[in-house]
Formats: sequence, C-alpha cells, structure tokens
Amino acid sequence: MASGSTLQKAIDIVTKATEEDRNKNYEEALRLYEHGVEYFLHAIKYEAQGDKAKDSIRAKCFQYLDRAEKLKAYLKKGKKKPVKDGDSASKDDKSKGNDSSDSDSDDPEKKKLQAKLEGAIVFEKPHVKWSDVAGLEGAKTALKEAVILPIKFPHLFTGKRMPWKGILLFGPPGTGKSYLAKAVATEANNSTFFSVSSSDLVSKWLGESEKLVKNLFELARSHKPSIIFIDEVDSLCSARSDNESESARRIKTEFLVQMQGVGSDNDGVLVLGATNTPWILDSAIRRRFEKRIYIPLPEEHARLVMFKIHLGNTAHTLTEENLRTLASKTDGFSGSDISIVVRDALMQPVRKVQTATHFKQVSGPSPVDKQTICDDLLVPCSPGDAGAIEMTWVDVPGDKLFEPPVTMNDMLKSLASTKPTVNEDDMKKLNKFTEDFGQEG
Repeated sequence: MASGSTLQKAIDIVTKATEEDRNKNYEEALRLYEHGVEYFLHAIKYEAQGDKAKDSIRAKCFQYLDRAEKLKAYLKKGKKKPVKDGDSASKDDKSKGNDSSDSDSDDPEKKKLQAKLEGAIVFEKPHVKWSDVAGLEGAKTALKEAVILPIKFPHLFTGKRMPWKGILLFGPPGTGKSYLAKAVATEANNSTFFSVSSSDLVSKWLGESEKLVKNLFELARSHKPSIIFIDEVDSLCSARSDNESESARRIKTEFLVQMQGVGSDNDGVLVLGATNTPWILDSAIRRRFEKRIYIPLPEEHARLVMFKIHLGNTAHTLTEENLRTLASKTDGFSGSDISIVVRDALMQPVRKVQTATHFKQVSGPSPVDKQTICDDLLVPCSPGDAGAIEMTWVDVPGDKLFEPPVTMNDMLKSLASTKPTVNEDDMKKLNKFTEDFGQEG
C-alpha cells in the first residue's frame, strides 16, 4: 500500500461500516468497524503528521470502537431492537451484565487497549532481505536461530533445546540494529511483527501504562508466532533508582513479569530489543535478554559492500579500486555515516546541473525511455569544451537532460565534508559492556 493510502482505506472501510449499520447488517458492520479502526491506528503510527491530526484520528477510533462494542453487546444478547447510536444499555441490561460471568476477553477496556496496540503491528513487510544487510553474520545467524528455524523446523526445538526468548542488539548508533529488525520482519513471513516504542506504552492515565505492557504481551501470545521489537529499549527499561517516578517503576516491573514471570507462557514470542546505551539498562531486564549481540562499526569489507548498496543503479564511473579506496578511508564510520556520504555524492551531479553556464550535446539513453538512444541530449560542460552552448538548466527541456555520472571526485568531496558520528567515549563504554555481558555479532 502506498504511503498516505492507509488513512484513506480506513475512511473507506468505516464509511461502508456505517452504511451496513444503517441497513441493519450488524455483523458485517461490526467486522468493518473493527477492521477500519486497525487501519486508523496504523495511520496514526506511520502517516499522521502533527498532534492535532493524531488526536482527531484517535477520537474517531474511540467513536467507532464504542459503536462496535454496542453492536457486539446487541448481537450477543440477541435483542429485538438495535441500540440507538449514542445510547447506553438499559439498567436492566447492565444488571444482567453484572450477573453474567463474561470472560476477560469481552472487557471493553481491554479491547480498547489492545486496539490501541494493534497500531504497532507491522502490516506491510519492509522488503529488507538478509542479503541487504552488509556483514553482521553472527547477528543474522542468531536471529535465524531465534525466529526462522523454529517456525520452519519446530521438531528441532523440543525438550531442552529451546529458541531464544529475548535478544538484545546493542552497539553504536547507525550500525544497522533497526535495519536488522526490518530484515527479521520481512523474512519471518509467518510471524506477527510488533514494532513498539515508548509512545505506544506510556500513558498519562494512572495505571494504564502497565496495562498496555500486559496487553501487548497478551496480544503477542494470541498472534504467535510473534516478535515484539522495542527500539531504544533503554528509554523504557533503564536502571531503577530511588528518584524515578512510580509510573516508570511500574512499567519496568510489568516488563519483568511479562518477559519471564510466573504464569507467563512466552512460547512462540520473541522480544527483540535495540539500544545504543546498554549500560543504562536495568540489570534484571538485561538478564531477561538471554542473548546479547554487539553490532559493531562495519569493517572494511562491509563498508565496501555498503558503498555498492547505496550507489545502487545510479550512473557512476567508480571502479572496484575506487570503492576499495573509499572503504579504507572510512574507518570509524557507521553504516548510517556511509549512507550520508553516498547520498551527498549522488547530489553532486544535480549541483553541477544547477550551477552550469554551458551545456553540450551528447548521445545516450533517453531519460524517458532508457531503451531508446538519443543523439541530442544535453550535459553540463566547461565553457572551453568543443560544442559548448551558453545556457542554464532553465533552458534545458525536461526530456533532454543527460544524467551526469557520479565520479570519484564527487565521492571524495562528500567524504571531506562528512565526519563520523560515533565518539571514542561511547566506544569504550560499549567495548566494556561487551566484555562484561555481551557477545560479538
């Protein structure tokens, strides 16, 4: 689904639901209301811009959820007349409801919490394959052990051989921890992937945050096999202290109970955490992450692969030797830093077009149809070049501009203006944590 279309899809679904509701097709209306709310929540998480837009969508969600609950109650009790939209159930019905032993799963508050969390479910696969992740073979192997193999070969993981229940990816920023999680979401086809941040779990209402944590795990168990990915897990589970708020302490306690507490059956549920600062994690939370994998800065061969990946199919004149030189010059750069170097270099031809005062005619593939070769394309050139015509980019027709290739000079210019973002102090702390608690990835 294209970006921006989830909200429209949600609107279309609830419009249809309202229509079915008016036509007294209550079962279909209920199904559509619940389905529409799922899409609204997905839109809040990934598309809505600004707090006003999010609050507006959230208000609609509660309105449709409320109507869905009334329809559910009506269908369950087999009333002869429908509940009017906006009316509450009669006193008689309430007293009957109090006497009946409705299961916890019919609790409207629980349904609302779980509906809120369903926005964390990743519906669309990110399309990142293992092969797109340069290096990190140890981390990929551990994640395959925990996620892919137990689903494909369940008979291998019986008795005392159990898949990992908690994996912590830690390392300097920009080394691919979140990218690895995207690969897991793509490759674990049969799993439900929950991408959770602190905003999904922290609530201003007293007691709601820990209920959200509990409901997240219950939702994961009901959709298993499932993966709960918590990016920047340190923001939720830092070390407990005397001066922290009661709410923060309760969230951590609920996490501890849900991850490995008495009565918590987490078979088929993997908790995948990522952090740049693992040393501030609470020691009990750290223990719950049985496998702790250090995601280091990329080595030279991985940096070479990254340059190739980020260049993609953009026109360039770089040789294998040029790329090896760039890989050797970027020691201490993270994957994210290399991405920025390449992106800046890819803009250099655009800058040449903008600043050019002269263009000349060349032959090459048409910008409109790469299969067609044109002889009258225009490319930026020096004023002294043979056939140079004095003109600016404004005078160049849109379908006549030849794409100038990215050169080694473009790369070196970008490299000169980009500095690595990881400092030595953080590296020392990460190395110390790896020696004490971690495992090389």
